[in-house]
This record gives sequence, C-alpha cells and structure tokens, in this order.
Amino acid sequence: MKSAPLIVCLLIPVLMFASCSSDTLTLEEKLQTVLDENIEDLDGRGVSAAVIMPGKPIWKGVAGISHDTVKISPDMLFAIGSITKNFVAALTLRLAEEGKLSLEDSLHAWLPTYPHIDSTITIRQLLNHSSGIYMFWSNEEIWDGLKKDRTRVWTPEEVLSYVKEPYNFTPGEGFRYSNTNYLLMAMIIERVTGSRLSTEFRERFWQPLEIKNTHLSIEEEIPDNLAHVFGDNFNDDGSVLDLTYLPRASHESITYGSGGLFMTAEDLALWCNALFEGKVLQPQSLEEMLEFREIGFGRKNRGIGLGVERFVKRISSGETAVGHSGANIGTSARMTHLPEHHISVVVMINSLNHNCSQAITTDLITTVLREYNVIGIIPYFDFMPWGVLMIVGALFIIIMLALWTRRRRKKRSQYGHL
Repeated sequence: MKSAPLIVCLLIPVLMFASCSSDTLTLEEKLQTVLDENIEDLDGRGVSAAVIMPGKPIWKGVAGISHDTVKISPDMLFAIGSITKNFVAALTLRLAEEGKLSLEDSLHAWLPTYPHIDSTITIRQLLNHSSGIYMFWSNEEIWDGLKKDRTRVWTPEEVLSYVKEPYNFTPGEGFRYSNTNYLLMAMIIERVTGSRLSTEFRERFWQPLEIKNTHLSIEEEIPDNLAHVFGDNFNDDGSVLDLTYLPRASHESITYGSGGLFMTAEDLALWCNALFEGKVLQPQSLEEMLEFREIGFGRKNRGIGLGVERFVKRISSGETAVGHSGANIGTSARMTHLPEHHISVVVMINSLNHNCSQAITTDLITTVLREYNVIGIIPYFDFMPWGVLMIVGALFIIIMLALWTRRRRKKRSQYGHL
C-alpha cells in the first residue's frame, strides 16, 4: 500500500481531463459564459462579440450594459479605432492590383514635401510602420489644440504640422508604430482615386461583401445605435462621464486614415473572415499583406505586416493568429483570425480596458479550439488557467517518485549492512 500515494498522483491528470470532458454545456453556452465571466471579473462594462467557424452559422454574443439599464445588443456600433488601418491597407493593395499605384511608390510621387517627412519613404514603409515618421500624438501640443476646441475639424495638413524629427533609424530598417503613416496613406488614396475614403470603402468593400452597418466618422453620419462609452478624458476633475454624444470632431478628424470606423461585431467578423480567407484581395496581394517583419523574441515574438499584426501566441493558445487591435474614446476592440483553422473572432467592449478585450478574445479562441479538438497538451500548459494545476500535479508526481526511489535505496543500503 506504500505505492498508494503514487497511484493517486498519477490519477490527478486523468481526473482533471475527465472533469473537463464531462462538461455538458453546448458550444454556444460556453462562448456566452466567456463573455459573462470576463465582463464581471475584469470590469469591462459591456461586450459584443462574434465568432465565425467552418461549417457553422456565425455566433453573436453580448453581455453587460451600454448605459443605465440598457443592455448591449448585437446591432450596436462600436468605434474600432486602429483596426481601421487594416481597411486602409486592404484598399491600398486593391489599388495596386488595379495598377493605380505601387507599393514601391515614394511619397514625392503623390504628395508635396512636408517638414520632417522624408519624401523618399515608400507606401510599403507607411503600411508596415517602417518609415520612422514621428507619431503626431506624441506631440503634447496637438492634445492642447484638441482640448481647446473639440468641435473643430482638422485638415491633414494641420495635423502634419505637429510632426517632429523622425525616429532614429533609416526608413525600411526599423519599426515604430505611427498613426502619421496612415494619415499620409489616406491622403494618397484620395489623390489616386479622386474620391473620399468612405466612398471607396463602400463601393469596393461594404457593398460587395453585404456589410451594412459600417460608417466612417467625419465623412459619414454615425447612427444613434451606439454602445455608450465612458471615460474621464473630457473632464478636468477626473470624473467619469458618458462620452457617447459629446463633441469629438477634433479627435475623429485628427485620426483620419488611422481610425474612424464604427461597426458592429458581426460586420467586423464578416470582414475579417472574408479578407483572410481570400475573398477581398488577390492571392499575391494577401501574401504581401501577410509578409511579417519579426518583432520581439521568444514568447513576446510577433510580426508586423501591411496593416496587420501576427499576435503573440499566448493570445491564441499557441496557434498562429493574425489581425489587428484598436481603441477609441471609451472602447477597446480586437479582430483575430486563425488561418490554419479558418476561425475569426471579434471582440468589442465599451470601456478602454485592453486586458478585458484580450482576455475575452483568448478565452473565446480557446473554447472554439477545444470544440475542434486542436489544442494539444503544450498549449494547455502554457495558456490554460487550469494548466497550472496540471504542472503542479506533474511536479508533485516527480517529487513523490524521487522520494520513493530514495526510500528504496535507503532500505537496500540498510539491508546491505546486515
């Protein structure tokens, strides 16, 4: 019976797996539980999410509150912030397919010269943030101007006047995320097409893909069915206010090209799946979009493509995941696609809480991958909450084995001296 502790230890992982497999919830119920628990645990206020999986109808889920006692509903619009860059990059690649521009075109081919901006920088370097152009938001003076009059509509030229000296690397040989890149790209698109960015989006993307609830601020009227957003950045005393309908023209015009789209979770998921499943761009263009510059090392390794990021693997249970994240006044959003499994996941919350939106994204992905039985032992150990318990159990088994072996050797040694 002295081996009983060892047997019990060996049974721990088996029992843990058995307890997981005994779960009788449907996939839809599991996904909804992810939203409910994370919104409560991480104070995300409200969330709208959508998941596209092979052979299944699109799943849409909501949890939490928009405002007062009004719950979040799937038809509510959220500002997606920098995810807008993905659309601008896709539009640029579409124009390249049509021969209207080249990714190797330099700025001087389309735009006049601006202070502190190297006109030999190429469109490709704008799209993958290797231009080294200064991020205008880093200039505190532009924030002062924004706060002075939030109803003012800024021109691109006015925004560019706040650009300072470039970052310290040769264009194409470094990386520095900068909204200025996409402001310049939007200006180039207008020069190339002779029309507004919103018009190009609608004619080339929304109408063919039957995306019906997407709007570009400043150029289009945003409907009233917005998820309400809250924050303290409109108040000097730090009190939290409902910012949904307060003046924000200055902010939206300053971020032209780098932000500005308002969408439902469903529509963003439809876009995400269509783009990365090859329904928007030609294969060669999509390959160019997904040519990643490596950034970071080990578990922090990620990649930057053309308006797209390859995420660190802890977000996706060890699987390859691409997409973009974004934020705006009072919102946090994530768009994620798993190309090897043809799964798209979109999460939008009405608070500037990236920890919450990322946690929901990770848990939704993990839940779906479990359903498809594609998560192995290693991803569980690295990323699953109960994986820690398995590690502890395994270490306990090793310790018990070591103690048992040591005891046997000690007994043999004692018998040897008799």
